[in-house]
Amino acid sequence: MNIRHVILAAAIGLLPLSAHAESKLADFALAPRIKAKIDAGQPLDIYVSYHDVSNEFAPFMKAGVERAAKDDKVGAQFIGPVGADADGQISEIETLMGKMDGLAISSVSTDALAPVIDRVIAAGIPVVTFNTDNPESKRLAFAGQDLVQSGREAGKLMSKVLGGKGKVMITTIDAAAQWSLDREKGAREALKAEPGIEVVSTLNTGTDPQKIYSAIENAMLANPSITGVLSLECCSTPAAGTWVERNKAADKVKVVGFDLLDQTVQLVQDGNVDATIDQAPEKQGFAAVDLLVKFLKGETINNVDTGVGVYTKENIAEVAKKK
Repeated sequence: MNIRHVILAAAIGLLPLSAHAESKLADFALAPRIKAKIDAGQPLDIYVSYHDVSNEFAPFMKAGVERAAKDDKVGAQFIGPVGADADGQISEIETLMGKMDGLAISSVSTDALAPVIDRVIAAGIPVVTFNTDNPESKRLAFAGQDLVQSGREAGKLMSKVLGGKGKVMITTIDAAAQWSLDREKGAREALKAEPGIEVVSTLNTGTDPQKIYSAIENAMLANPSITGVLSLECCSTPAAGTWVERNKAADKVKVVGFDLLDQTVQLVQDGNVDATIDQAPEKQGFAAVDLLVKFLKGETINNVDTGVGVYTKENIAEVAKKK
């Protein structure tokens, strides 16, 4: 399977989310105050808690939330901690529980947030997850990408661009975050399937852009035998590509990453990032709100797979034209 085939497989949706039973309002013990608002035809107040509102991915999520609020005619607040702070996310949700008619959450930590999700559910407030799932909780549905599977796809892409041989460094802005753990699990599974590929390390870069680049630069200096950098998220992808660009190393070091930040798109066009995987963040933000609104209107809801798009130099022009 070449890269073009990998792109085709992703585009036609071969990344299913885990099966999940349908959720219906008739089976849910809705809080009386929320039922009263619905019966009176009052606008609903939906809160969307993202695991780090300061990262470069957050504005795309927020744009989707705002579009859904307008289309669905509800109030929708985009909230969350600055930095991946589980305690901060928990505290904010608990403070706002009395105001929310529905909660969508992308958890900093699935273990830490699952009990909170269950408490919100027990209070008669519907909860869905988005971007990062929390399947062990009692959440009603999930909107987003299968993170383990998207990690596998990234690993397969890295294997292809390396021709099945090389030393790979995995980079992430938050190695302890659940989304990162899930993606890394999938990536390592796929890379392990190639006997000629060795994963030399996982580099935890932190979230500051300058520090991300410095961390990658130092790691490459310390281990010049690295031939592939696999980024698990939006923000170390352009940093890795910039390192390749500055060192004129596109023929020696291959980069596979995630998301479609403007800088990443340009680096793919220039051949300094070999492939990047889109996870439709605006669509995730929209679906987070829309699922809750549909549920509260009495519609049956289920998981929403926002899909995956793989972009290389061959097809990145499709994205560039839209920006």
